[in-house]
Amino acid sequence: MHDQDFLFELLSTPSPTGGEQPGQVVWARRIGGDSDRVEKDAYGNTWATIDGSSKDGPRLMLEAHADEIGFMVRYVSDDGFLYLTPVGGSDVAITRGKRLRLMGDKGEVCGVIANTAIHLRKDTSGDEKAPKWHEIYVDVGASKREEVEALGLRVGHFAVYSQEPVLLQNSRLNARAIDNRISGYILARVFEELKKDSGRNPATVLAVNAVQEEVGGNGATMISYRLSPDVALVFDVTHATDTPGLEPKKVGMVKLGGGPSLTHGTANHPVLVKRLMEVAAREGIQIQHEASSRFTGTDTDNVFVSKSGIPSALISIPLRYMHSPVELVDMADVESTVRLVVAFIRDLKSGERFEV
Repeated sequence: MHDQDFLFELLSTPSPTGGEQPGQVVWARRIGGDSDRVEKDAYGNTWATIDGSSKDGPRLMLEAHADEIGFMVRYVSDDGFLYLTPVGGSDVAITRGKRLRLMGDKGEVCGVIANTAIHLRKDTSGDEKAPKWHEIYVDVGASKREEVEALGLRVGHFAVYSQEPVLLQNSRLNARAIDNRISGYILARVFEELKKDSGRNPATVLAVNAVQEEVGGNGATMISYRLSPDVALVFDVTHATDTPGLEPKKVGMVKLGGGPSLTHGTANHPVLVKRLMEVAAREGIQIQHEASSRFTGTDTDNVFVSKSGIPSALISIPLRYMHSPVELVDMADVESTVRLVVAFIRDLKSGERFEV
């Protein structure tokens, strides 16, 4: 794997929605070495710029989101247990029996989401329903509220699963927060490859790691308005549907290891998508296709409507087990995405714009 140390550090650094700054620091430190400058705004959107060689070259925004799903402390009981509220689309059905990293005022605190032994639960027939959020509690080893406070924990602190990245067979990576830290990694890899060019490309390229996608794409809305690019490529993960129990007739077919997926319809500009397909064909890069009949469910929906409209396209990385602590990606798809984007940028011409 190319630059495993950086990717593993990025994946291991907690960056839940609203608390993205630790991960942004890691990302900015890396991409800063391959860009002309790195900047950030009031809410933590962070972007790096490579200036183009032509004043009439297009301004291209490469956008990914920096945040991950997680939890916040909602209540601390008198006997020292913590109750949670989800941040983003956290799945309550898989929470019990997991270890957590809680970000307190005095540093990280380890806790466990309790799981009452099966012998003691009321329903032992195997027909249990998923718990409600108010039934989920965290044990940090405290016996009273004051001990929790002494650890530096209070209502409003963030938490994420304690799950470190590991490599499996066949170039596959398993980790928490691959959604969407993998796209931030792709942006850094793209800039690394562009830095190797003997001269500058006509286009000015802005790589953006945006905040708060998991709660509605707030960061993408802010940064699209501020940077006002001529064209945008948005990067996120998509569901790999090649696992047991899923019907392609209902969910489509996207395969892990089948290459990046291009989405058609709605926010995705048809001329831009066609250009990406042409570049992929010329470079021998395998791609996949998805349909978007109403919305993409990604930052693309926020980017393309900014100001008078920004021609945009969504490039997605196939991912298994999304919004869980065991997300799974094929690094071959990641490197294919890097190749596609670098080739697309090198293909852009001075004065080029995308119109239907």
